Amino acid sequence: MNDLNLPKVKREILLNPGPATTTDSVKYAQVCPDICPREKEFGDIMKWICHELSLMAGKDIETVLFGGSGTAADEAMLSSCVPDNGKLLVIDNGAYGERMAKIAGVYKLNYEVYKSSGFLPLEGDKIKEKLLKGKFTHLAIVYHETTTGLLNPAPDICKFCHEHGIVTIIDAVSAFAAISIDMNRDCFDFMAATSNKNIQGMAGIGFVFCRKDALDKIASYPMRNYYLNLYDQYTWFKKTGQTRFTPPVQSMYALRQAIIETKLEGIENRYARYSACWDILVKTAEKCGLSMLVAKEAQSKLITAITEPLTDKYSFDALHDLARENGFTIYPGKLSGANTFRIANIGDIRPHEMQGFCELLETYMRSIGVVQ
Repeated sequence: MNDLNLPKVKREILLNPGPATTTDSVKYAQVCPDICPREKEFGDIMKWICHELSLMAGKDIETVLFGGSGTAADEAMLSSCVPDNGKLLVIDNGAYGERMAKIAGVYKLNYEVYKSSGFLPLEGDKIKEKLLKGKFTHLAIVYHETTTGLLNPAPDICKFCHEHGIVTIIDAVSAFAAISIDMNRDCFDFMAATSNKNIQGMAGIGFVFCRKDALDKIASYPMRNYYLNLYDQYTWFKKTGQTRFTPPVQSMYALRQAIIETKLEGIENRYARYSACWDILVKTAEKCGLSMLVAKEAQSKLITAITEPLTDKYSFDALHDLARENGFTIYPGKLSGANTFRIANIGDIRPHEMQGFCELLETYMRSIGVVQ
């Protein structure tokens, strides 16, 4: 995919859970003539991006772009999609579910939190029971909890919600463009994602996918947020072909290229590549006697939380520095009460590169006596 006439960019393998490793062609897509983003030419690029992203999410889906991270997209949904007389249930089984609850609190929504283990599968029946008993009108859930790599049964719970007239709000920031999603099949009304994870673009763009009928219903809801108001952003873009405020121009060009590369690879093939890298990581962890926080059958195969070895000789900083010296970046755990480090295998990562990191991991574990 790279132009052979362009010099290669130094290769860094990001095993942190985003932003992810990108191709050189995505990086170079940002090197373009300066353009006023209000020109029709640039508006057409954003329209193309919205159209192509929508096709990845289902039929009759509208994509609304914002300058910002995945959290900005979450905030746009939560602040825009729950009316004053609504009642929201937020599922919190990790840092990102907890974050959605904090956003709901900031906007003083009428909400409750369903707290669950950060590494055990969600008990869907209990959630369904709470939804009915509490007479909730809206549900917010993270599809793939980036904290641990736990894959939540969002489609099953959301289908139940639709059977009972409950609107669904999904954080799919680290699921979209890896896990197959059809918002109509999966009963997702609103769904947040970002340019810098599985779509393999650069950071800076958050987007909200909306089922058209659900989007139309929020037109009269109170405007609690100006910059991130979902319906205002949508209607302005439909009317003018522009975002209301200055978009991240270069990141848009990179996203366009990333979408092209996603279409060429295919989401199923991309997930197969990610899974192949995960297989290599799991085999190495097991060989080193390292346990994973989430049972293999409940993992997304995108991000893995590995429990740190119980020895004073272990140092995450030392492991991080060894990896960094060899072109790999790793990330500490984010779940309170569990000492872990996280390895992500999303982005433009190839199995042989994951194998290279795993050899380093095994070497380090041998040096501190964890592996004989």
